[in-house]
Amino acid sequence: MFLINGEQQEHLPAGDRATQFGDGCFTTARIVDGEVCLLEAHLRRLQDACERLMIPFSDGESLRREMIALAAEKRSGVLKAIVSRGVGGRGYSGGACLQPTRILSISDLPAHYARWRSEGIALATSPVRLGRNPALAGIKHLNRLEQVLIRAHLEQTGADEALVLDSEGVVTECCAANLLWRKGEEVFTPRIDQAGVDGIMRQFCLQQLARSRFRVVEVSVDESALLDADEAIVCNALMPVVPVRAWGEMRWASRELYSFLAPLCEQTR
Repeated sequence: MFLINGEQQEHLPAGDRATQFGDGCFTTARIVDGEVCLLEAHLRRLQDACERLMIPFSDGESLRREMIALAAEKRSGVLKAIVSRGVGGRGYSGGACLQPTRILSISDLPAHYARWRSEGIALATSPVRLGRNPALAGIKHLNRLEQVLIRAHLEQTGADEALVLDSEGVVTECCAANLLWRKGEEVFTPRIDQAGVDGIMRQFCLQQLARSRFRVVEVSVDESALLDADEAIVCNALMPVVPVRAWGEMRWASRELYSFLAPLCEQTR
């Protein structure tokens, strides 16, 4: 089901800048018992992204009402919200775009996440690297061709998720999740100031860890840093947290960090 600017429909104008240039941003939220988990965080993400992309979005309250109403129709699932610059003019200039476009859709929650949480997942290092661009780093914008290529390569392996580096060989994220790893009571996660997405669940996990016995360190390191880890986990708004059991020859059995975060991440409504 789709809502476009509050109307139930599935047709977007061909001139919308989402299709012309990937000119917009999005967020993907988990629905539990008809409610949007971390709704306010998702709305802030969209507003912050619009400000950084200079999209004059002022329909935050309409979007909030639409997200709440759409989620109420589904006990469990996924809600995706997109804001594009809208329609207007031609070429790269968005000066003629007078009204941003709101696009909402709902779908089923991926069934394999429950198995992943129980069994853990395997990572494979992706041959596709993320380009560095501080102006866009952290934003979940609509230009996702890097992730499309990462997924295509991942599907040729037996792994569940990809370990993704940037163009300088720095560990950045996974294909559709953020990465954290633990050494003793120190928890490391990649900096997201050059590339990658600052995920909603990443933000939530870091907030919880800041109030715990663990010490969080944001780092710019190559993949060899994972060789010293006692444990690794991945997270996104839908999973929400999953343990990593293997990466190449590495095997992890510890779930200390996972056991701390998992119950907290289930209390996000």
